[in-house]
Order: sequence, then C-alpha cells, then structure tokens
Amino acid sequence: MYRDKVNTLLLKILLCVAFCALLLFAVNGFRLKAGSDLSDESAVSIKEAIERAALQCYVVEGAYPRNLDYLKENYGLNINERSYYVVYDAYAENQLPDIRIVRK
Repeated sequence: MYRDKVNTLLLKILLCVAFCALLLFAVNGFRLKAGSDLSDESAVSIKEAIERAALQCYVVEGAYPRNLDYLKENYGLNINERSYYVVYDAYAENQLPDIRIVRK
C-alpha cells in the first residue's frame, strides 16, 4: 500500500517535470522563431531602402549609381553593416542593380 502511494507520487512528479520541460522547449522555439522573423524583416527593409535610394538617384541623375558608397555619400543611405553584408551589383546604368542582403 505504501509502495503504491510512492509509485503514484513519483509518476506525478515525473509527468510534471516532463510537462515543464516540454513547455520550456516550446517557449524557446517560439522565441527563436520571432527573432528570425524580425531579422528577415530587417533585411527586407534594408533592401527596400537601397532600392528607393537607387531609384531616386536614377530619377535625379539619369543613371543608377555604380556602387553603394555613392548612395551613402549623396543620398543619405545608412546601413547596419555590423549585422548585414550588402551585395550591390550594378551592371548597367539603366538597369536596377542586383541587391542582396545577407545576415552576418
């Protein structure tokens, strides 16, 4: 009889620990997913800002800029280069450059 009470108590404790571990695992997964979504949104925002600045340059000067530094100096573009790599490939003055943003 005493042994049955101990066994049920141990079973309850084990189930409680397993439930808590599962809950912590789920919360951590949601937190990582939310952080990843924010990172993706930041990369999209950076790409859109570069495209807007390049388009503004095209409208004002009649050609897309050859490099990203020109946009930074003349159009006030500011990029978080500690967190992202920016690939800016301008292959023609009348074509929108290929812009890729990669998280470091």
